[in-house]
Amino acid sequence: MKNCCTPSDRSQNDFTGHKTAWFLWYVPIAILVVGASWTRGRVWVWVPALVVMGLGCLVNAARCGRLHCYVTGPLYLGAALYVVLSAFGLVVLHPDLFLIVVLVVSCHAQCAEIPLGKYRKRA
Repeated sequence: MKNCCTPSDRSQNDFTGHKTAWFLWYVPIAILVVGASWTRGRVWVWVPALVVMGLGCLVNAARCGRLHCYVTGPLYLGAALYVVLSAFGLVVLHPDLFLIVVLVVSCHAQCAEIPLGKYRKRA
């Protein structure tokens, strides 16, 4: 991989523009929605979905420098950890509020690309 990539190289390396996005984000998002109404199975479906999304974002940030992935990768992994902690009774999980917070932070990270640019510039 080159140290400095052209915009077209970055977009080609960006998972969000490939079929891979279905497995890394779209299916897990659907699983999060299903888990919102499935109290008993919520932890079992949310944790893997959030981990897949978080790892997908971190890999995508490393591959192409996608700006919002630097925020959403740690966000989703932290959210997965929060769900695990709630399963052990260490924190209280309000599922609706939890999903709203994750969605709002994700949307803000995405919107930050409008003024700041889609990709982080590499030296």
